[in-house]
Amino acid sequence: MTAHLRALAVRTADVEVAATFWGGLLGWRRAGAGLLPDADAPFGITFVDSAEPVRLPAQVHLHLRSSSSTQQETVDRAIALGAAHLDVGQLPDEDHVVLADPEGNAFCVVEQGNRWLAGTPFLGELACDGTRDVGVFWSAALGWPLVHDEDGETAIQPPGGGPKIAWGGPPLDERRGRNRMWFDLVTDDLEAEVDRLVALGATLVSRGDDVELADPDGNEFHLRRE
Repeated sequence: MTAHLRALAVRTADVEVAATFWGGLLGWRRAGAGLLPDADAPFGITFVDSAEPVRLPAQVHLHLRSSSSTQQETVDRAIALGAAHLDVGQLPDEDHVVLADPEGNAFCVVEQGNRWLAGTPFLGELACDGTRDVGVFWSAALGWPLVHDEDGETAIQPPGGGPKIAWGGPPLDERRGRNRMWFDLVTDDLEAEVDRLVALGATLVSRGDDVELADPDGNEFHLRRE
């Protein structure tokens, strides 16, 4: 069985603060140290205790779509929950609004009518730093079709619709420390799935009940039995 993306895992210094903020902003139901997926997202979010500081730019950041609420309404709600405006060098005429969650992780609220996120849910995209090879790898690893493959940029999306996962292509940002976020996968046949992922281009890092691997760009991800 192809591995299933169970959750986006996020390192955080305060699980309670992170889960409260993101649960309130996304409207996802809380379950312990994580958020359960809603009807529009096939994966949840899990928060993991970590003393490592936030380093920007991050390997992954979230794009929220303006649909049922306007962009400004979403920005206002995020700030009321504890977010703040963040300057990452964006130009004054750019349409998206860059914010930081209470711990300093960047995310974007995208303008109404954005064609790239058309048809996606409120959590419209995981925007990632990465090469074309890593986008092709994750398409095969998850069984999600490539919905964009142009000039080194790639994106995948669940077959039934949902958030996109996109990689911006080179040049890549300088890697500083461990990634703040990674993918948690589950499977019903751990050994066979490890072999399949390695054959696709992953590297085995450590093996146990929770197997750590790295994708072709060196990004950590984890695989366990469902």
